[in-house]
Amino acid sequence: MNNNRSIRKFVKLSDLIIFEDSNMIVINKPPLISSLNDRGSEEQNIHQIAKAYCESAQVCHRLDRETSGVMIIAKNPETYRLVSIEFEHRRVEKRYHAIIEGIHKFEERLVDLPILNQGNKNVSIDRVRGKNAITYFNSVRFFRHFTMVECRPVTGRMHQIRIHLATLKASIVGDDMYKGQPVYLSQLKRGYTLGKGKEERPIMQRFALHAKSIAFQLDGKEYKFDAPYPKDFATLIKQLEKFDL
Repeated sequence: MNNNRSIRKFVKLSDLIIFEDSNMIVINKPPLISSLNDRGSEEQNIHQIAKAYCESAQVCHRLDRETSGVMIIAKNPETYRLVSIEFEHRRVEKRYHAIIEGIHKFEERLVDLPILNQGNKNVSIDRVRGKNAITYFNSVRFFRHFTMVECRPVTGRMHQIRIHLATLKASIVGDDMYKGQPVYLSQLKRGYTLGKGKEERPIMQRFALHAKSIAFQLDGKEYKFDAPYPKDFATLIKQLEKFDL
């Protein structure tokens, strides 16, 4: 893994809020911060900063540490229970955006491959022992060497989108766990050079996956939230628009 991937420190929940009422908080999670406490880690996590904001807060679902985007936090046990039921019954519509290597024309491309979680963030496709995992993929934008895809997971297994894309030979850029290569400006910009003795860093210091939107119902009321791209994801898109169209 890239050891240069660092965490922003002293995040305040109030800086992340997209929506809040008496029952829930919806945030745009920054990249490089865990949803829950990682064993042995002293880094901030979303659960910790949510509890500092609202003592009874509970994180309703997880995003990978490097994944940015929309997350739901319940402010009381009843809302947590109701949201959990919606997730359990697969009534929550989640849409992610990813930048993948190569040109891939996906139209409601279904990947239905079971995933085995072996612990310690080690997962694999296992048709015998794995748990059901379903994802739909749609290409939404094409560059010369890359594709932006919308990913719609039906289930919620660890690393589901990442490993399912890898099975399509369409790894997310920067996702070295699944053989995704980082993107450098020198790849895109003709004649780009660095100063003597300087080492080029990837445009993004993580894999390019963002939880773009989420939609669900609670007590007959419909909710839908959209999370803008964080700075690093937006910068990658801008560079691709400028040099890879």
